[in-house]
Amino acid sequence: MSAGRAPEGAGCITWWGFSPARDLLSTGPVRPEGDINVLLVGSGDPRHILKTISGLQNHENLHVWVIEDSMEVVARQLLLLYLALMPKESMGNNEKAEVFLEVFGNGEIRSHTEERLRRAASQLTVSVAESLETATHPALNTALLKFKERDELARIFQMWTRPRPSSSSSECAVPVSMSKAWDYRVRQHLGTRYDSKKNCFDWDLSMKLYEKGCGVISKQQYARWREQGLAFEMREGVYQISNPSLLSSRVFRQKGGKVSYRGYWGDIVSSPYLSFGIETDDKNLLRTQNGQHISTAQDISVANVQELFQSLSRRRGRSITSQSEVKAEEASPEADLKSVPVHDLMQPDGISVTFLPLDSLYKLPEKKKYSHFFNTIYFSASCVHLLGPTIRQIAAPDAVLVVELAKYILDLTKEQAEGFAEKVVSTALQAEFEPWRDGKSDDVHAVFIPQRK
Repeated sequence: MSAGRAPEGAGCITWWGFSPARDLLSTGPVRPEGDINVLLVGSGDPRHILKTISGLQNHENLHVWVIEDSMEVVARQLLLLYLALMPKESMGNNEKAEVFLEVFGNGEIRSHTEERLRRAASQLTVSVAESLETATHPALNTALLKFKERDELARIFQMWTRPRPSSSSSECAVPVSMSKAWDYRVRQHLGTRYDSKKNCFDWDLSMKLYEKGCGVISKQQYARWREQGLAFEMREGVYQISNPSLLSSRVFRQKGGKVSYRGYWGDIVSSPYLSFGIETDDKNLLRTQNGQHISTAQDISVANVQELFQSLSRRRGRSITSQSEVKAEEASPEADLKSVPVHDLMQPDGISVTFLPLDSLYKLPEKKKYSHFFNTIYFSASCVHLLGPTIRQIAAPDAVLVVELAKYILDLTKEQAEGFAEKVVSTALQAEFEPWRDGKSDDVHAVFIPQRK
């Protein structure tokens, strides 16, 4: 039985990954030391960045370089990193985790969260404009992007900051309704099975996700997300404002021409629970009673994200904000909704995140700086086709190549997922990487090391 049309479930834009967060420095035979350079190709969200930072030793410095396939994904990565770096004086750790997950996985958000998002987007607009030659923040570095890419980022952020039009307003364009956009995708994906959609949702959860070890995903929460696009509902409130960071444009061919439609074009099957919600080191969160998990993927997501944010705080460097300003913020009842300029965000010691141009992957080998430069290189499942022989030129002699597999892309059959894994191996071998034989068996990521000549 198949609960829908295979090409449409995963979507055409990667808002979140199809694998749990990984400490990418602990995936290979030898952990790199000192100044460490990691290249992420198509990761889609900052889960691996946050997880890798959490595993750093005090003496290690981490430099992450990010390549995505659209500026809309870059904008969202910057937004999520901005929220993660908010200082505790402006937003406590618990609230930060809730807002982060709400923006991360909800098609519709609360008004309080929307205000946070708008203020963040406003500050990111300023940051991008000021990052012409040097970054305004080491972990939000857009200085190497092309001028047209920075202009596109600014346009996206400005779109997020536009006020919602009132019923009497005719000045603003009518915004996209996420609820309608989501329902359109569900109808398109299920086709004639739309009228029995709850059975389809239950099948995908019970016969696919549960079979893949995702028993912590609650049936009620998964069904709610599949039907409404609402993954994280941690507080009482009304979730009815479209999350602009999950809207994008998609070009369709129509009557010999091309037409662009703005809507929701991401995953509607696998779920955002995969990134932070299906694995945990806290065994208490995995306890069961009468064969049922006590904690849910939402509970685990909250706990994991809180822990990742605590790790960020432990590496917090000197704040640019003066102590008197901090005390003033703490004393102000409106401090929690003040805009925080990018240069006043936390600046974790020894951490940098640099966003590279969309087409830079094949150009890196031409630059001397990147010759045998990266200690770890990560490719998402959607970007495996970009893995070619030139990658060896930018990989350090003892580099590790990590490739996301298709285990959690639910619309693929078991045979198709196995075929994809075989294709990954053959592609890596052509690029002069060989499987790391001594590694633990992992059907989520494939790990390779440079071939020994």
